[in-house]
Amino acid sequence: MSAVATPVSPMLVRLAAEKATGALLRDHGTLYLVDGRVVHAESPAAPGVDVLLTTGGRLPRENWDEAVDRAGAHRAVGRFLVDSGRLHDGELEICHLGAVFDAAFFALSPTSGPTRFRYGVGHWFGTVRPVSAEAVERETVRRRELLDAVWPYASVDTAPVVPRPAVPGQSVGVRQRALLAAADGERTPAELARILGRPAFHTLLDVRRLAAAGLVRTPLEPDSVPPAPAPLAAPQVTDPDIALLRRLRDALEAHL
Repeated sequence: MSAVATPVSPMLVRLAAEKATGALLRDHGTLYLVDGRVVHAESPAAPGVDVLLTTGGRLPRENWDEAVDRAGAHRAVGRFLVDSGRLHDGELEICHLGAVFDAAFFALSPTSGPTRFRYGVGHWFGTVRPVSAEAVERETVRRRELLDAVWPYASVDTAPVVPRPAVPGQSVGVRQRALLAAADGERTPAELARILGRPAFHTLLDVRRLAAAGLVRTPLEPDSVPPAPAPLAAPQVTDPDIALLRRLRDALEAHL
């Protein structure tokens, strides 16, 4: 496996090279590997696949609970949802990959705490579509760069979202209007993501866009608003995992 220029997690790179199976535990989340590839991820900062499916309106909560009760011990919850007709294969794959990359973004955030790996540990959800560690690292870096390109002040990521009035003629999209409507001045972006049933990263991105537009209060106002960045050029890559990320990103944005 070729490495990214500066690995987000050197341990993840090493485990991928070893084709290790187990759980990589970090301060902000956990990545689950099978034969060196990422098969699941979870983080307290990101809604799980259950929230994305149930709060998002695709799956009744009782169907999710039934799947966990009947298939969790066998690490086959995802497979049960498809085999029982609750979800189509494509729906499960898109939702699960979205949850994996969302949680991995936070799990791989900079930390000063210890990073541990527990060999042989699996997750009760089961394997849906393994993704290379390199693809997870690249997507994490891409997301960091995108957030900073939109609004390079991370203070809004964890502060309560406080809407500000729009200026005459200023408008926002449907997704951002829903976010502002749910913002009560006390809920953080992570809390809003759970309430709305949306990935946490996409919620952060919307909050930063709203901050750049002056539509939410920022905890620490910059001296001046930075100029709008130039559009990011799409990298020319042939890695099939990167092509998958592009399709996943387009699918998620189409449904948000």
